[in-house]
Amino acid sequence: MLKWSCIFAAVLVLCFFASCGSEEISFDEYRALRTAGLGELLAKTTTKPYRGESFVPGTVGGTFHSVIINEPKSFNHLLAETDSATASIVSALTDYLMDYDQLKREWIPRIASAEIRIDEDAGKLDVIYTLRGDLYWSTYNSDAKRPVTSDDVVFWYDEIIGDPDSGSSGYNGQFLFLEDGSEAHIDIERIDAKRFVFHFPRIVAEPVLSTNMDFGPRHIYEKAKQEGGMEKVKGLFNVSTNPALIPSMGKYFLVEYSAGQRLVFRRNPNYWNKDINGVSIPYFEEEIIRIIPEENTQLLMFKNGESDSFSPRPQDLDELVNNAADYEVFNSEGSLGAAFWTFNQNPLWKNTPKYSWFTLAGFRQAMSCLLNRDRIITQVYRGLAESKVDFFPAPNPYYNPSIRNTYLFNPEQALGILYDIGFKLDKGILFDYNGNRVEFDLSIIAESTVNNDIASIIKDELAKAGITVNIRSVDFQKLVGALFTTFEWDSVLIGLSGSNIFPTQGSNVWPSSGNLHMWYPNQEKPATDWEARVDWLYNEAAYTIDRQKAQKLWDEYQTIIIEQCPVISLFRTRPFYALNKRFDFSNFYFDNLAGVENNYLYIKP
Repeated sequence: MLKWSCIFAAVLVLCFFASCGSEEISFDEYRALRTAGLGELLAKTTTKPYRGESFVPGTVGGTFHSVIINEPKSFNHLLAETDSATASIVSALTDYLMDYDQLKREWIPRIASAEIRIDEDAGKLDVIYTLRGDLYWSTYNSDAKRPVTSDDVVFWYDEIIGDPDSGSSGYNGQFLFLEDGSEAHIDIERIDAKRFVFHFPRIVAEPVLSTNMDFGPRHIYEKAKQEGGMEKVKGLFNVSTNPALIPSMGKYFLVEYSAGQRLVFRRNPNYWNKDINGVSIPYFEEEIIRIIPEENTQLLMFKNGESDSFSPRPQDLDELVNNAADYEVFNSEGSLGAAFWTFNQNPLWKNTPKYSWFTLAGFRQAMSCLLNRDRIITQVYRGLAESKVDFFPAPNPYYNPSIRNTYLFNPEQALGILYDIGFKLDKGILFDYNGNRVEFDLSIIAESTVNNDIASIIKDELAKAGITVNIRSVDFQKLVGALFTTFEWDSVLIGLSGSNIFPTQGSNVWPSSGNLHMWYPNQEKPATDWEARVDWLYNEAAYTIDRQKAQKLWDEYQTIIIEQCPVISLFRTRPFYALNKRFDFSNFYFDNLAGVENNYLYIKP
C-alpha cells in the first residue's frame, strides 16, 4: 500500500534511467531489437504483485543492507519535501495519517482514522481525525516516550506548512476557491489530545487526500520557531546533527550518519504497526544504507553479497537472471509515472531569444516531434519501456484512453510546425524569425550514467533538424538550486515522485501558483490563457462530486496540458528488483501500484 498526500504532492527526484550505449541503428532494427529475447528474459524473472494478501508473522533479527545514490541534504521534516534523499530518511522516522488501498480504491486508517461529515445545506465539509493511542516520539537508547497528539498535527499544519515563509509545497493546498471566485482557507481545529478536524469552506471530491499528511514533533520545531523564526526551523536536524537527538515515531531510529559513507537505522520497539502476534515491524534490528553514487559499484556490491537488494538496469538483466543463484529477480508491469523534458519559461529571461522560443506552444510541440522515443527505448532501455503518451495513468479514475499525445516522433511534422511559427532552415542550420540560430542547453543529472545516453540521442536527432543542443551534466543539488532559486537553465530532463493516481495529485505542480510548476513556478497570476484555464479546471473538478461532470472537466484539463506540451513525457519503464535469497519471500511483493513491499520481510530461520 502507498501513502498519498495532496499537501506533499511531489518531490523532485533523480531521473534514474539505464544505459547500454547509443550506437546508430536503422528504424527496422529498432523494431526487431525491441522484441528479440524479451520473452525469454522475462520468463527468468518472477512476478509477484500485491493483491491484498495477509502478511505472515516473521522473525525478529538481522541486518538489511542497501544503498542510496545521493547524500541527504538534511534530516529536517520540512526540507524533505524537496529532496528525495532527505525524504527517504525522514520517512522512516514519521508516518502518514491514512493509507490508500489501491486495490479496493478506498482510504484506510494508518496512524489515524477519518470521519467525513458533509453539510449539504451550508455547502461545507469537515474531516475529523482520531489518532491512535499508541503513538510516541522517542529517541534512541532512551526510555522517555512523548505521546503524539493532535497538537503536533495542528502546529505543523498552521505554523509550518501554513507559514508562507516555509516555502512548503503544501501551503497553496490549504486554500480553496469558492464559487464566487474568492479564496478561503481550510482551517484545522483541535478537539482534544487525540482528535482534530479540518473545516472545508466548500465540499470537495477528495477531502482525505487534501488533508493526509505527515509531520514533525511540535515540542522541537515550535521552540525553534519561537527562537529564530522559519530560518531556525529549516536549520533543525542538519546533517551535522547527532542522530540520537532526532525523535522518531516511525519504524526506525537514525543512529549514525557518516558523510559520503553510510547511514545506520535501528528498529523502533515503540512503533505502532504490529503483526498478528503483537510484534512491531520491521523485523530487522538494523538497516545499514551505504551511499554509493556509481551504479556499477552498486551492482558489484550486490553480486558480492554486500548489499541485499538492487534495482537492475536493462544492461544488467542478462547477467543477473542467468546467474541468479543467491538472489531472485522480480519484475513488475510498466511504471505509472515518467520523467520528462521541459523548457524554462521564466520571464526573468524575457529579453533572450530562447525565452521567445520556449514560450511558444509550437516550439515545444516540435521538440516533442523530434524526440525519437523508439530509438531511446531500444538503445537505452533494450525494449523494456514504452512511450508515455497519456497524462493520467490507467488506475486514475478519470483516465481517458482517447486523450493521447499526438506529437510523437515525426521530423517532417516538427519542421512543418517550426516553419508555421516563423523558423527557417538554411544550409542545415535552423534560424528563428529574427535570424537567431537555434541553440540551447539540455541539463541532466550527473549521478545517473544513462542521462548522458538519452541526452546524446536527443542532441543527435535535433542536430538533424539544424538545432544545436549543449549537454550540461549537473550535480543533483546544484540542479535543484537552478530550478528553484537562480532559474539559470534552458531545458532539463527531470522527474517528480508520484504518479497521479488521483487527479488532484500535483497541487503544487500543475496549478500556476505551485512551487513545483517547473517551467515557471510561483506565478502570482497565470502567465498564459491556457494556464488560467488549467487552474480553473483543476479547482472546479476538485469540487465536483458528480462523476460524469467531473470527467468532462478532467478530460479538458488533460487535453490542454498534452496539447500545450509544458512538459514532454518520456517513457514508462519496466522496473526490476533483485533480492537476496537469505530472506523469506512470503511477505515480499513488487508491482507498479505499490512498488516494493518489503516492510514485513525477514531472514529465513
